[in-house]
Amino acid sequence: MRCGRSASRRSPSRSWRPTTSQAPIEQTRIERRRQADVSHAAALRRARAERAARAAGTAAAVPQAAPLGRTA
Repeated sequence: MRCGRSASRRSPSRSWRPTTSQAPIEQTRIERRRQADVSHAAALRRARAERAARAAGTAAAVPQAAPLGRTA
């Protein structure tokens, strides 16, 4: 019995394999990250436009962004 335990500590179990159920979770994580990046880029564009407008002494004409996709 002792021999089996030490062998399992040395190397991971060969029976463990990623399941296909992890794929949708990973896809969801990637999609949320993409949406966060889109939102962040839009915020940067708005901030830059507002800063440029303040520097020029005019009102910022920032177009309204398209609504993002629904979240879970």
